[in-house]
Parts: sequence; structure tokens; C-alpha cells
Amino acid sequence: MDRRSLLAAAGGGALVAATGAPQAHATPTGASVFRRNVVRFNVISDIQGDLRDFGRALDDMAAVNPHSAGLAVAGDITPRGYDFEYAQVSAELRRHSHPSAVAWAIGNHEFYVPKWRDPDTLAQDTWPNGTTEDSLFRSFYNFAGRGTVHAETSFGGVPVLTLGTERYSHYHDPKLWDEVWISDAQFAWLEDRLWHWSRRRKPVMVITHHPLPNTVSGTRNKLYANDYLQADRLLNLLGRHPDVFLFSGHTHWDLELSDWVVRRVVPGTANLSGFTVVNTGAIQTGFRDDGKGGEVAVGGSFNQGLQVEVRPDAVVIKARDFARRAWLKEITVPLAR
Repeated sequence: MDRRSLLAAAGGGALVAATGAPQAHATPTGASVFRRNVVRFNVISDIQGDLRDFGRALDDMAAVNPHSAGLAVAGDITPRGYDFEYAQVSAELRRHSHPSAVAWAIGNHEFYVPKWRDPDTLAQDTWPNGTTEDSLFRSFYNFAGRGTVHAETSFGGVPVLTLGTERYSHYHDPKLWDEVWISDAQFAWLEDRLWHWSRRRKPVMVITHHPLPNTVSGTRNKLYANDYLQADRLLNLLGRHPDVFLFSGHTHWDLELSDWVVRRVVPGTANLSGFTVVNTGAIQTGFRDDGKGGEVAVGGSFNQGLQVEVRPDAVVIKARDFARRAWLKEITVPLAR
């Protein structure tokens, strides 16, 4: 059976081709994890102030995957980006067992302080209400413990790259809101790291908040068609590597949909099998972004995320409902190496 047939036949989900407090448990070294032939880690997104469901998710992940090599959070960590909101997330994390390695990506909700005159007074007509763009990035950097939005983390020897916008677009163009802008430096860094790990025949996990167009659930509509100001450039980099796995949040769409995982083939690249794109689900649900810096209500109430297993010959991705403590779907993606 060829690679595409193996992908399509993987169980549990359709792979669609598309153009005091508990302490963090120790993460084993890369060498010891790979001797057991599998590295397991978790991916979630869109906490957005829902600390109760965040805690519930942490408890469920610790019960099901107690030796997780890491936790990736694909943005919208806070509801608005206030320092006290980041502190609440940190405090909730400390209350629950969790991996010592945590990879944080920045999301659009990290830039919503300017909509408020103070934490209790919404004042969108007077945006940015004295809030500077630089202060929003500083708050994220202080929380994440680094000085850039992009970073590389190792989950038991598995490379995890986080990406993010380096501008909040409404500061630079009044017609824009949450659109993602990536600098030449971040693009160069990403290209370098992808080729570095490709030469070493390791799959690469890429974590980003905003989804790429024409990929997973919800991305074939106008709400998400223009999230990236340089979407083609990003797709061209990722599309060269068959063993790249891109995890995106933002949409809050249900992981029980058939296109929760897709293969995205990028025309013009030599990689005709594409790369894997995965919807992360969401911790906070009931709303989705309206593309203009606000939200609209949607049906359903979920508390979902992912468990990822990296094996020598394949990556297994499992969708989990943390509230129901139930597995939703599972798919196995063979590696090209």
C-alpha cells in the first residue's frame, strides 16, 4: 500500500488531501525516551480565561499520559493579554501535574488589552486606550520566559517549533485586525530549523495559533482566508517537508469533524505528498473569532485537545474530549524518512 493509501486507511479519522501544589513531572531525556520507541506529548489551544476547563484538561492529560514529554499551547492563552491573566494561567498550571517542558505560542487574544479602558470597562471606540503594541509583546515574553514569539523546544528529543505574529496588525493598518505578520528573520529561522531536522530525518512539530487557508475544519471560508499576510510564503516553506506536522487552533471547531486532520499539498514544491495539518480543538468553547477582533457565538460546548505519539515509523494523533474523558478519533501518519 502506498503512502497516500496508508494515510487514508488510518483508523478513526479521515485524512483529507487539501490544496503544596503539584509540581511539573520530570521529562525524560531524548535518549531514554527513544529507547522505548515512542515519545508522547499533548497539544491544546484557546484557554481564553477558562481556567476551570484548563485544570480539568491538565488532570485528564496527567491521568491518561502521565509521562508526557511536553505540553504545547497553540495560543489564546489569556482572554485579553493582561499581566494578571497570564498570572492566573501560571497559577492554575502550578495547581496540576503537568510536563516540565511547555511550549507557548502567541494568539490574537494576547492583543486585546487595547479594547479596554481598564479590566472592567470595554472601550473599543477609544482603542488603543493608551496601550502600546510593545507592552503586549513584553507581557507575553515575561510569561513565556523568552524574548521572541518563535522558539524551539524539545519534547523528549522531538523538535517543537512555535511560530507567531510579530505585529498586531491594527496598530499598523486601521483596516486590519488580527492578521499575522512574520518577519524575514522568523522565516529564515524556520527554514533553517526545518532543513536541520529534515537532514537528521526527524519529524518536526510546528505550533501556531492561526490556521492556514484550505487546511483543517473551518478554513475554507472567508473568516480565515486572510489570517496570514504571507500565507503563500509560509506554505511554501512547510510544503517542502513531508514529515512536518502543523498544529493550529483559533477556530474552536469540533475535533469530531472529518477534516480535523488533512494533508496539505503545496503546488510548486517537490513534495507531492504534502505535510500534515491538525486542528487542536479548544479548551474554551462556545465562541469563535469573527475576523475583526471580536467573537461570535457558536453551538456546542467542548473541552478538547490532542495526544501525539511519535514512533520510529509513524506519528499517531489522538483527539480527546477532556470533559467526557473520552477518545474521539485516532489517526496514524506514516513517516517518509
